Order: sequence, then structure tokens, then C-alpha cells
Amino acid sequence: MFRAVFAVFLLVAPALAQEHRPFATFVGASEAVLNDPHDLAIGPDGNLYIADKFANRVVVMDPDTLEIMATIGDGDLSGAHDVSFGPDGRMYVAVTGFSAVAVYDMSTDVPTNDGAVAPFPGTEGVLAHSNGNLYVMASGTGRLYSVQGDQIEALATGMPGAHDVAEAPDGTIWVADNFQRRLVQFTPDLEQIRVLDGPQYGFIGPRYMDIDPDGVLYVADQNAHRVLKIDPFGGKVLGVIGTGQPGIGPGLLDDPEGVAIKGAAYFFADSDNNRIVKYMVVLN
Repeated sequence: MFRAVFAVFLLVAPALAQEHRPFATFVGASEAVLNDPHDLAIGPDGNLYIADKFANRVVVMDPDTLEIMATIGDGDLSGAHDVSFGPDGRMYVAVTGFSAVAVYDMSTDVPTNDGAVAPFPGTEGVLAHSNGNLYVMASGTGRLYSVQGDQIEALATGMPGAHDVAEAPDGTIWVADNFQRRLVQFTPDLEQIRVLDGPQYGFIGPRYMDIDPDGVLYVADQNAHRVLKIDPFGGKVLGVIGTGQPGIGPGLLDDPEGVAIKGAAYFFADSDNNRIVKYMVVLN
């Protein structure tokens, strides 16, 4: 059942309270029916697709009611971490346990497994880019690959343990470089552009993110139990949800992993609480 609470909560860590207020209002949460959900994405049909890690599946959830509508790959997607939809209409899933990206044809009523792209040791992030390339983060080796068909077109190294790969509106690529506590931006050819790692961010373990049409980043900093709204152009934190301590309830998160944006709504994987939470920007 969907539990809604319509109020603004300003529960932020004392060190952040003066500078960074919540950027959205808590409106509800799913039941705790997931098993360590990781990254999530809005599908072409407008629904939420969630990499449900320890259930080894992708969960399809109604973004309005936060109820499960369907599941994909039940038990077959060992340690699913990330989900991405490409311009070809297919769904790509980072299957960490198999060091591979599983590919699903979504053109029929029942999604069909189209095989896998492999091997990428410790696959934790996948991006089906608008340019038609697949970008895969092999966390086990710290390598980010650009793949076209069965050919590797470009490679970036030096990011062991990195997680998400996300596309900005200008086509550039952001990587959540978890172990090095930073975000790294690349061109589509995987030439490094910039790094966000200053003390103003306070990163402890950035995992997955989403990017709005203005290029603003929304980053799940798992070990800090927060989601940060970041202006990468000015290098500023614009808001924070989470107090820095694990918890459950409005304004609280426990090891958040994933972020997805749909209009004025923000969805976070409240991972250790085994649920999805929804926040919204409420305009008076």
C-alpha cells in the first residue's frame, strides 16, 4: 500500500542544516517488499524499473502508487545493480554476479532475454547512450568501456569500485567513482573533462545518480545516507535529503543507492529499508 505524508521536513545533519535544505518534499514510500534495491530508471512506458539486487531481478513499479506491477528475470539476474533503456527500445541490466550486461527486448507484452554483452568484471553500471553506444562500468577492474555492437571503441581506466554511468543532456557522461569519493565527467569518447571531489560535497560513497534536463546532478551518497542535488557548473550543493545517519521515515534514508527523476518527482532506492521512496517539488 502507498503511504502518503504531505509535509515539509527539514531533517538534515547539523553540519549541513544552515547551508543545504531538502530540495523536495517527502510524499510516500512503497512497502518494504524489495531486497536491497539498487539503481532505478524510468522506462519508456513511464513506469519505474528497479534493479532488485538480492532478489536477482528487475521490478516494475507504478510511479503513482509505488506498487509492484511486474517482475523481469526473477532469480536469473545475479546481483542486478543497474538498469538503462536505449534508443533501440531494449532494456540493459548490469548483472554483477555474471560480470555481464543482460539485454531484454521490450517490444512485446512479455520482455524477452536477448542474451548478454560480456565479460566486464564486476559489472556495476550500464548506460545505453543516445548515440547508440553502450557504456559499461567494470567495477572489478576500474575500467569504463564504450561498446558498439561487439567492438570496444574507447576505454577509461583508474576507477576501481566505480558504480553508475549516466548521460547528461549534452551527451557527456558522469561516473560515480565510489572508492575515490568523487564524480568524473567524460566526453562520449571517454576523454576526461572534470572531477567533482571537493570538501563542499562531503562524498563518502557516491553510487548512482540521475541528471535533470538542466544538467543538475542528483547523487545517492550511500555511506552518507543522503541524496545530494549538485550544480556541476558552479560546483555547488543545492540541497540535500537525508541527515547523514541511517533511518526510516520522512527525510531519512538508509544506504540509498539509486535515483530516478520523472518531472517534479524524485524516486530514491532506500536500499537497506528495502523500499522506494518518493519526493516531489511542491509549487505554491
